Amino acid sequence: MLSPKRKTLLAILLAILGLAVLAAYDWYRGRYQRTVLFDASGLRLPPALAGPGPIRLVHFHDPACPCNVGNQQHLAELIERYGARGVSFHAVQRPGSRGGLPPALAALQPLAALPDGKAPPASPALAIWDRQGHLAYFGPYSEGATCTSANSFVEPILDALLEGRPVRAGGTLAEGCFCDWR
Repeated sequence: MLSPKRKTLLAILLAILGLAVLAAYDWYRGRYQRTVLFDASGLRLPPALAGPGPIRLVHFHDPACPCNVGNQQHLAELIERYGARGVSFHAVQRPGSRGGLPPALAALQPLAALPDGKAPPASPALAIWDRQGHLAYFGPYSEGATCTSANSFVEPILDALLEGRPVRAGGTLAEGCFCDWR
């Protein structure tokens, strides 16, 4: 049994810990949790990838963004699941950023940038082009603080495209964990 002094000290420490957790959460929400409009106007593939071909997924990432960590496992699962089905995977890294992708994402083919300097307003983000080279989707992997196959927008889009069904979801408004791209 704890003495009254120890109980008081424990209560104070728990209160301080609780305040620290609340402050950290408030800092996270203020810095990374935001609503972003992903506008697809003018977004296109580099000439070497444009036009008819495989379904193409382009992942936009900033190695310094903590929000990217949450989707890397999901992206690795997408590569494993859809790479063998004819989807090609590419990546654009935020200009001026340092670092790179983890080894589990080595299958992503790097792109210097998209034509005309078009890029997402925030990352992580992705764009998907269908077999005819039309933009099918541009936006986040999911909505919310984390991204998994359970809350993802990506799998239904890839499945529809692989089945030959058209998808046109070029602009998206989403709330989640994002880092500014620009």
